[in-house]
Amino acid sequence: MGEPGFIDVVICTYNHAALLNRALEALARQRETEEVAWSVVVVDNNCTDETPAVVDAHAATGRVPGLRRVSEPEQGLTPARRRGVRATTAPWIAFVDDDCLLDEGWVAQAAAFVRDHAEIGGMGGRVVLDWETPPPRYVHGYGWALAAQDHGAEPKEVGSLAGAGMVIRREALDACGWVERPLLEDRVGERLVSGGDVELTLRVRSAGYALWYNPACVLRHVVGSGRTARRYLARLIYGLGISQTLADALVWPSGYDGWRDATRRQVRRLLVEATRQIRRAVRRRRAFTPALFDASFASGRYAGVRQIERMPKEERDRLIGCAVPRVASPTETA
Repeated sequence: MGEPGFIDVVICTYNHAALLNRALEALARQRETEEVAWSVVVVDNNCTDETPAVVDAHAATGRVPGLRRVSEPEQGLTPARRRGVRATTAPWIAFVDDDCLLDEGWVAQAAAFVRDHAEIGGMGGRVVLDWETPPPRYVHGYGWALAAQDHGAEPKEVGSLAGAGMVIRREALDACGWVERPLLEDRVGERLVSGGDVELTLRVRSAGYALWYNPACVLRHVVGSGRTARRYLARLIYGLGISQTLADALVWPSGYDGWRDATRRQVRRLLVEATRQIRRAVRRRRAFTPALFDASFASGRYAGVRQIERMPKEERDRLIGCAVPRVASPTETA
């Protein structure tokens, strides 16, 4: 692998060769990186498309430093990210999805920020949604479901980070134990499961490392027209409801019984309110989509509760409270 660099960019991909090509083109255009030792690893998660050819073509140009491809046979974003961590050596790891286009100064800005904030465990930048086609009106207000991230014009400490473009200190990953034993799935094939991003950043915080937002690092998250369809968004938001329940369990400080009772009450209120909104929308024949999305989130929250209740006790005990933060909670959270 050669001498370790400063930042290793890890791109996990599954049958998105065209998007991967655009992501690598954006990396080839990085500027002001003369003082930054960086390289790129593509994790091929059982791709059956043109992914190998795309990587080989970009590697042949020499414009993407150290570009190479490794394979991960276990399907899913979490095992693919673990493979990326194990295939690299730099002290900082940038997880960049295959549908993310980095601004031309992204690598240089990320390197400068983490050097100036030597004590932090992770950093994320501004994530701008890049619509392939103009989205329907009902999509507005749900950018959070598509990983949009914008906490203002100034750097600040945050509580968690979007997975797109998060930069994590290797030392913090080792300290929190995520590489050895992740607990949550994230994007398994075409299944819209989620939670891995949240777990990773919460566990880094639980090991005593702060997370920061840096608006100077800008990336565009490409959103295809299929991802703005009402049915797709409802499924996605349902998965995010499950993820929220699991994330809350990770940071719950007082054991399973207390978590179960408090969460059941909270989810019951969400379901009651979502049912009322659906009924009002049907009765008034308008504003049905927001009610549908709220109901999807509430249903996902309930499904998350049931998922944890059905876990074997040993697995459940590992999950509840495993990421209780040891750093002061920031006033602004991701």
